[in-house]
Amino acid sequence: MESVTVKNFRCFREEQTTRLAPLTLLVGENSTGKTSFLALLRALCDVAFRQRVPDFRQPPYDLGSFEDIVHSRGTGDEKAADSFEAGFQYWRLVGEGEDEDLKRVSFQTTFRERQGVPYPVVRTIADKETWVTTFAPDEDRVSVKFGTQEGEWERTWGPGGPEFPLIRRDDALVELIDLIVFSMMPTDEGRSTQSTSISGRDFQTFFALVTGDDTFSYPYAGAPVRSYPRRTYDPIRPTPDPEGEYIPTYLANMSRRNPAEWKSLKSNLEKFGRQSGLFDEIEVKSFGDSVGFPFQLHIGKRGKQSMAGTRNLIDVGYGVSQTLPLITELFSPEPASMFLLQQPEVHLHPSAQAALGTLFCEIANPQRQLVVETHSDYIIDRVLMDIRDKKTSLGPDDVSILYFEPNDLDVTIHSLRVDDKAKIIDPPGSYRQFFLDELRRSVGL
Repeated sequence: MESVTVKNFRCFREEQTTRLAPLTLLVGENSTGKTSFLALLRALCDVAFRQRVPDFRQPPYDLGSFEDIVHSRGTGDEKAADSFEAGFQYWRLVGEGEDEDLKRVSFQTTFRERQGVPYPVVRTIADKETWVTTFAPDEDRVSVKFGTQEGEWERTWGPGGPEFPLIRRDDALVELIDLIVFSMMPTDEGRSTQSTSISGRDFQTFFALVTGDDTFSYPYAGAPVRSYPRRTYDPIRPTPDPEGEYIPTYLANMSRRNPAEWKSLKSNLEKFGRQSGLFDEIEVKSFGDSVGFPFQLHIGKRGKQSMAGTRNLIDVGYGVSQTLPLITELFSPEPASMFLLQQPEVHLHPSAQAALGTLFCEIANPQRQLVVETHSDYIIDRVLMDIRDKKTSLGPDDVSILYFEPNDLDVTIHSLRVDDKAKIIDPPGSYRQFFLDELRRSVGL
């Protein structure tokens, strides 16, 4: 994603567009909507790429019901909005072979209340030449409009048109898309089964737009507090979760079943461990050869001259167990396309926080986007210094700092850029004001 637009969502009343980059840092005071912004990014991916009605209460986020999510001005005469809007722009490959082309695609959706939860009643996806809009104002009526440079197509199901089957399940949008695509499918004569003029070529364009982008993997959303360490682990089904509860079993299974992948992952984990000062070695200690046997995770720390031996994960600093799920996800052989991270600095010494900043610079790229909510100046400063010193391939344009500035009941998001000397370009006056005030006080001014 290269930009996100939001209106009437939580504390964001006025329509505003924010810039995203391979590495985007969300900064600002508590309760200014940073976590809500992360939840919105995942919800947009649900609607655009998975054709799902998003669950705004799915961990690690819980934004409540529709009335908790739509913007409200409080107890005055002005009523809460009856809808909220959001969208984004991104680049995707369209077509195949010689016809393959990289296009900027825009997605926009409007949410209204349906059975107490936000439902995407309007969805529009468009590139430079084509667009598709789906409008579902209630449970028994759907309209679809599709346009190209050569003309437009429109069809309505429900009252005033063909009967539309009621859909109320979580996969409602999937069935809706299937129904629409089927109705558009050209016959052997090259035209649609309906009384329209859509050609086979136009149908391929329509299909590519409306069915989403299957190259975009589902975002990884990390919780602000990760799983608690245990002395001994019993194998569980390694189903991903925001707290990283499954990570120990994931590591144990990899060490037993795929030694080559484990060697590579172990090397990356230990490299970061040394750079951060957290650990030098990680081992899986199994109580048997089978994947069904219990196991322990052991951590080794090097002394001045030699290794001091390994200790159980539960017996070392809490920062290790809090960081391990996060860095394992980042180094995974099959990483997500987007990482939504909340306060990765929790329980970490400033030197380890700074090391995370360097890791983010090393990991982030257009195919692996990181959106990080942080209160750590050490992470931010390390990112800026690594850009200035050209420590990684990440350049100034590859970083966006989103500053969430409160204004009464509303919040404005400032998209801040940095230059090649690690300076933030034209920050608002309130940015980092607290730190400046503290510095003046510390020196007696």
